[in-house]
Amino acid sequence: MTYVIAEPCVDIKDGDCLLVCPVDCIYVGGRMMYIQPDECVNCGICVSVCPVDAIFCETNLPETWSEYLAINRDFFGEDATGWGAPGGYDEEEFVTDLDDPRIASLPKSEAGSESAPAA
Repeated sequence: MTYVIAEPCVDIKDGDCLLVCPVDCIYVGGRMMYIQPDECVNCGICVSVCPVDAIFCETNLPETWSEYLAINRDFFGEDATGWGAPGGYDEEEFVTDLDDPRIASLPKSEAGSESAPAA
């Protein structure tokens, strides 16, 4: 079981989740944050600070956003060799403006800020 970041994060990237994660399993993509499922320890702290309610336990992920389980996992796939486990997020070693293709293809939201606070 892991936590999943879903659509409300797209173009928002508030970053509070990144700051509170005790194992640094949340990574910053170009348009949203992603949780590395192999690093997540299921503590749920990220859920409590997300201002847009974008983070769900995979077992409680709304069906509307069920695709985001795969989106979070696939972000760390073969094309992202070296990203994620082991080691956790490090803003000097893991910086990207890339996203999963399903996120990159979404229309841009005007509500987002395009930046996250420094860890």
